[in-house]
Amino acid sequence: MTTTQTPHGRPAPADPQAVQLPLWDRRFTLYFTARAVSLLGDAMMPVAVALAVGALYGISGVGLVLGVWTGTFVLLALFGGVFADRFGARRMMIGADLVRVLTQGVLAAAFFTGKPPFWLLVTMAALAGAAVAMFLPGVNGMVPLVAREPQRANATLKVADALAHLLGPALAGLLITLTSAGTVYAIDAGTFLLSALCLALIRFDPAATPSHTPAAADSRTRTGRSLRRELHQGWREFRARTWMWAVILIWMGYGVLVFGPLVPLGSALVGVRLGPDAYGLAVSFLGAGTVLGGLLALRLRPVRPLAAGTVAMALYTALPLCIALGAGLPVLLAGHALGGAAIAFWSVMWATSVQTHTPSAVLNRVTAYEQAGSVSGIALGQMLAGPATALASPDRLLWVSAGACLLGCATLFAIPAIRTLHRAVATVHPPVAGPPPRA
Repeated sequence: MTTTQTPHGRPAPADPQAVQLPLWDRRFTLYFTARAVSLLGDAMMPVAVALAVGALYGISGVGLVLGVWTGTFVLLALFGGVFADRFGARRMMIGADLVRVLTQGVLAAAFFTGKPPFWLLVTMAALAGAAVAMFLPGVNGMVPLVAREPQRANATLKVADALAHLLGPALAGLLITLTSAGTVYAIDAGTFLLSALCLALIRFDPAATPSHTPAAADSRTRTGRSLRRELHQGWREFRARTWMWAVILIWMGYGVLVFGPLVPLGSALVGVRLGPDAYGLAVSFLGAGTVLGGLLALRLRPVRPLAAGTVAMALYTALPLCIALGAGLPVLLAGHALGGAAIAFWSVMWATSVQTHTPSAVLNRVTAYEQAGSVSGIALGQMLAGPATALASPDRLLWVSAGACLLGCATLFAIPAIRTLHRAVATVHPPVAGPPPRA
C-alpha cells in the first residue's frame, strides 16, 4: 500500500478510506458523550442570556455580559494552550468543567431567588470565560487522541453540536416561559458535571500517546521550560502557516461585524417583530442546518478543504440578511438553516486542517492562538452592538454584517495559501493490544 508522510513525520496510508477502523471505541464514545451533553447545555445559554438578561438590562446588558465572557476567554486562551500541552488536555478540561458547574450553579440560584444583580452576571461571565479558556485549546488536541480519523470525528462532533443547537434553544425558550431562567442555568451546570465525569473515565495507552500522558506532562514541567518560551514556540508555529493566520485575521473582522452583533441585534429584532418564541425557533433551525452541514462533511472529502469551506461560508450571508430584511417566519427559518449548514461545513474543514497540518506536540498552543484571535473580534462585536444602535438601526447594522460576510469570502478565495491548501493525510493510530483500558 502506498504511503506518505503526515505533518507529524509518521507514515500513514495515502488514502484514509483505505483503512477502515472503528470510530466508536471506548475513548471516542466517552469523549463524544462529554462533548454532546455540555454542548446541549451551551446551546441553551445564548437564548437564556438574550431573553433573561435582555429583559432585565436590554441590548447593552446582553452585549456586555457576552462580551465579558468572550473577552476573558481571549485574554487567557493562550495560557490554556500552554497548560494543556504541559499538563495534558484532559486534566485541564475536567478542571474547567468543574469551575463552570460552580458559575452556572450560582447563576441558577440567583435567578431562582429573584433578579440577579448585574455585577453578579458579569462576574460569573468572566469566571466562565476563564474556564472556557482552559478548556477549548485542548478540544482540538484531544480529537486525534480519541479518534483514528479526525475528519470523521470532527464531522460527528459537529452533528452533535448541531443537534444540540436544534434542541437547546427551543428547550431554553420553553423552560423560560414555563419556569424561569434559573432552570436553564441549573441544567447547564448539570451538563458540565456529566462532561467532567466522562472525561475523567477516558484512559490513554502510554505507548500510543507519550506526549499527552500525565507522566510526560510532569517530565516537561520538570525541564523548567518557561511559559514565555512555550508561548513563543506556539506563536512561531502559528505564524509559519500563512493559511492559518490569514484566516484568523479575516475571522477577527467577521467577529466584529458579523458574529459578534448577531445575537444581541438579531434577538432584539426578531423578538420585537415575531415574539421571543420565534427567536428560539430560529436558533433551533440554525441547529437543524448545522446537522445537515455536519452530515455533508461526513461524506465529502474535498481535495482543497478551505476552498470548499469558503464556498459554503458564502451561504452564511443568508442569516443576517433575512433578519435585516424583516422576513416572515418561513424565510427567517430557512435563512437560519442555510447559515447553520454553511458554518458547520466550514468548521469541519477548518478543524481538520488545523489538526492534520500541525505537529501534535504544539497543537494545543497553536489552537489557542487561532481560537484567541478568531474570538477576539466576537468579543468586540458583542460589546459594541449596543452602542452601535445609537449610530444606525439594528436592521441597517445587519445589512453591514451581510456585506462583510460576502467580502470576507472573496478575500479568503483571493489568498493562494488558503485557496490551494490540500487535504492532509491523518495519522491512523494502531489498535491498542489487549483488553480496552479500564477506568
